[in-house]
Amino acid sequence: MEQHIIKAIKLYSGDKPVALFVEKLDQNLNNLNAVFYNISLLFTNAGIENFEKAPDGIPERGQFAKLFNELNLFLEAAKIQGFKWNKSTFTFGKGSTKKIIEMSFDETTYLILALRYKELFSGGGGGGGTGTNNAPFEIQGHLTEIDTDKIDADYMNSRFEKYLKILLNQTDKEEVQKTLDELHRSFSSLTQEQQKYAGIFLRDVQRGEVSIKSDKTFREYITEYQFNAKNEQINSIIKVLGLDESKLRSLMTLGLTNNNINEYGRFDELKSTVDKNRAKAMLLPKKRTTFCVNLR
Repeated sequence: MEQHIIKAIKLYSGDKPVALFVEKLDQNLNNLNAVFYNISLLFTNAGIENFEKAPDGIPERGQFAKLFNELNLFLEAAKIQGFKWNKSTFTFGKGSTKKIIEMSFDETTYLILALRYKELFSGGGGGGGTGTNNAPFEIQGHLTEIDTDKIDADYMNSRFEKYLKILLNQTDKEEVQKTLDELHRSFSSLTQEQQKYAGIFLRDVQRGEVSIKSDKTFREYITEYQFNAKNEQINSIIKVLGLDESKLRSLMTLGLTNNNINEYGRFDELKSTVDKNRAKAMLLPKKRTTFCVNLR
C-alpha cells in the first residue's frame, strides 16, 4: 500500500519529493535515545548532576529548550506507534535482521526533564509562574502543562528512611555521608525552591531539632517547611507595610508574572492598602542622635 501511495504521489506531484510517512517505531526510539544523550551531555558539561536544576547560561537554556521540544516530537510519534513507558526493551525483526533497542531513560527521568523545562518558563525558581515568560528562546506552552506531580516519590522517601536509620544507629561517618549523598541525588524530582527547603529540613534533622513522625513522608516535611517559610514572609511584609492580608494571600495564589500582576488593577488595589505611616517608620533609616561629651 505504501509503495502504491508513493507512486501515486509521484504521478500527481510531478515527481516532486513529498514527506508523507513518519519514521518507523525503531527509528523514533533511536532518535529518542540520541536526543536524550545530547540533553545528558548538555547538563554534564554545565556541571549539573542528575538533572537537579536547569542550566544557568542563556545559550545552554536555549539549547535545552530546543532539545526537549525535539524529544517530545519523537515521543509523541513513538506513542502513536505503540510506545509505552512500562516497556524499556524493544525487539524488531527476526533472525539475522533482528535488532534490540534499549531505552536510555524512563518516565521518571522524562518528568524530571519536564520539571526543568517548566523552570525555564517560570524563571528557574521552581515556584510555579513566579518568573517571566520572556525567555529569549522558544518555549512550547503545552509542554509546560505536563503533569510532573506523577514523579514517584517512593524512592526519595526510602532514601530518607535509610538515612534516618543509619543516623540513629550512629554508623561510621563515611556510611552516613554515602546515604546522605544518595538522598541528595533524588532531589532532582523537586523544584529548586523545594530543594532549598529539603536542605534546611535535613540540617535540622542532623541537629536533632526535628521530631520525626512515622506517618509523615519526606515530601510532606518539605511542604510543611515551605509553607511555614512563606507564612513568615507574608507576616513580615504585613508587619512592615500594613498591607491587607487577604488581598496579599489571594494575589499570591494566582501564580502571576511581571507581565500580568497588575491585570484588572489588582496590584494597584493591593498597594492602596499600604499603611504609609507604618511603612515610612519601618523602612526609613532611624535618625541618629549625636551626644557631645565634655571631657574637661
